[in-house]
Amino acid sequence: MSNIRHALNVKRADDFAQWYQEVISAADMAEESGVRGCMVIKPWGYGIWERIQRLMDERIKATGHDNCYFPLLIPLANFEREAEHVEGFAKEMAVVTHHRLIADGKGGLIPDPEAKLEEPLVIRPTSETIIGDAMARWVQSWRDLPLLTNQWANVMRWEMRTRMFLRTSEFLWQEGHTAHETAEDAKEHTLRMLEVYRACAEDDLALPVMVGEKPENERFPGAVETWSIEAMMQDGKALQAGTSHYLGTNFARASGIKFQDREGGQQYCHTTSWGVSTRLIGGVIMTHGDDDGLRVPPRIAPWQVVILPMLREDDGDAALLEYCEKLRKGIAAQTALGEKIRVLLDKKPGKAAAKRWDWVRKGAPLIIEIGSRDMEAGTITRLRRDRLWNDAGKPDFASRGFDECIGNCGPVLEEIQHRLFGEARERRDANIHRGIDSVAGLTEFFADSQRYPGWVEVQWSKPTGAALDAVVKQLKALKLTIRNVPLDAAPADGACIFTGAPATERIFVARAY
Repeated sequence: MSNIRHALNVKRADDFAQWYQEVISAADMAEESGVRGCMVIKPWGYGIWERIQRLMDERIKATGHDNCYFPLLIPLANFEREAEHVEGFAKEMAVVTHHRLIADGKGGLIPDPEAKLEEPLVIRPTSETIIGDAMARWVQSWRDLPLLTNQWANVMRWEMRTRMFLRTSEFLWQEGHTAHETAEDAKEHTLRMLEVYRACAEDDLALPVMVGEKPENERFPGAVETWSIEAMMQDGKALQAGTSHYLGTNFARASGIKFQDREGGQQYCHTTSWGVSTRLIGGVIMTHGDDDGLRVPPRIAPWQVVILPMLREDDGDAALLEYCEKLRKGIAAQTALGEKIRVLLDKKPGKAAAKRWDWVRKGAPLIIEIGSRDMEAGTITRLRRDRLWNDAGKPDFASRGFDECIGNCGPVLEEIQHRLFGEARERRDANIHRGIDSVAGLTEFFADSQRYPGWVEVQWSKPTGAALDAVVKQLKALKLTIRNVPLDAAPADGACIFTGAPATERIFVARAY
């Protein structure tokens, strides 16, 4: 077998941003579409999204939600009813103004002046307003509550700076919307869905996250409270991996979502919204990828085991293919992580070594190579993607007997899942820094561009209004943001490093995507 290392052209330590782009290309996950900020998600990348979608959908439905679908085009008037909401999205909205094109006489097309819409339509940036209209029709009595809905859809936000999966003008996501009788019930549901996100991120994506509340300046436009899960990438930056919002009665008042209460009076519903997107795939790349490409956690890998027969150019491969198919069926009958193992027998033409490195770059958790000699000896040669190289700097191939390989794949896949999570959690925890007690100290800490600084946990007095604006201005000058107030942080016991006032809680400060 060839031991030639087929690494990427760029290493993480040399240029993390360029490495990220190269992983997407080398793993054949996505490509530019020709439309600014919009990407073509290729089969391997979309297969990962389908796995995330399925696992997340199961968790969402287990909490009592039903899936539905709402229109892509939303009347502008819907947004204008909620001033803070429209202000938050105004710069990102794509607007449809005409419904027909005509020839311009120069070989091109222009909007037909006679086909101008009476009211502009916004291409969905989020669906609170149009779902609010539906809820106003669906909710009449306290008996109709809670109303628990979810949709899987695409949205459009006209981003100024785009990066595949992380920040695109069009992206795929899930958005949940609920209406409740009381504030207490709505707030409890906001945190329940946040826990769904945490569980999916950590248990399925092997992505360790910090759960906490966003400060006032980071809230979703129109929300009363915004909660998030934050993940640390290998370059020390934070990635907001999911958010859950308690909206109070703001959107209910704007949309007229009222119900007759138990005493016969009229009340406005308390609503929530929450969402995750294809940004999660970017998080997986930047958390688990290495200098040879992607490493996909087995729970979300479209194919967990890939079998590569070492085919010849003549037609003498029938016996080998039959042997490989027997192996495929044997492994596919086993379970790992609560499901039947997903196994691909890759029969495409090409040298096994070249195909092997294609799958290494894609990040398939287990890669098996079988040649005629292996078949005759009854052995299987296997490569684990989570630990590709041995101490001698060569691919860490392991030989197993036929039956042993079949029985061992499940436990190994589970080990890979847990190992990837453990590596990421250990790296994150080692790069959370405490003890900085001044803005000068924070400035000095993040001034070192020769390393990945990670996150800093500091004391915080929860300033509002002008005082908060001043803090945000300070942080922006340092290219820093407040991530969240972690739920499990130690109690505050000092002064806020920004205001000098007694601290009430602790927050994470970091550079972020």
